[in-house]
Parts: sequence; structure tokens; C-alpha cells
Amino acid sequence: MSNERNAEVSYGERFLKSFKKLPARIQQKAEAVDSIFRDNIFEPRLHTHKLHGKDHQHWAYSIDNRYRIKFLFLDDRHVLYLDIGLHDEVY
Repeated sequence: MSNERNAEVSYGERFLKSFKKLPARIQQKAEAVDSIFRDNIFEPRLHTHKLHGKDHQHWAYSIDNRYRIKFLFLDDRHVLYLDIGLHDEVY
């Protein structure tokens, strides 16, 4: 069985506010990486991983070396994007 899973994405209010504040080039990069995520949640290039501590129910994946998207699985295929931003801001 493959780890490949397609995703249907919903957006939280905090994610939408944070996204609007990002530089245009990061917004474009996030949109490109989002399409990879939707095709395969666990695509190795994304470094999808479960978070720990207070965010132990949340997951994140990388847009690039600095920016991340934090999300929550609503069920096996549906995810809710919670936040987007620099690694230290999102965690």
C-alpha cells in the first residue's frame, strides 16, 4: 500500500490572513507547492510531518527552507490549513 493520498483542502481564517501578508513570490511558491500536496500529501519533497507539544494533533509541510504550512487532518482525505509563515511563526 502506498502512502500517496490526494487531499481536499479547506482554509482557516488565520491561514487566509497570514497568506495575504506574505510576499507575492512566497504566495506563488505556496500555490505551486499546494498543487503537489493535493496530489500526494506525503510527497517526500514536502517533508510532511506531525508536530509535537501543544500542536501534537497538527501536521506541517514545507514550502521552502523557511516557510511552512500547518494543517489538521479532518478525515483521511480532507485537511484544514491552519496557518502559513516562517518556521518559527507557524510552530
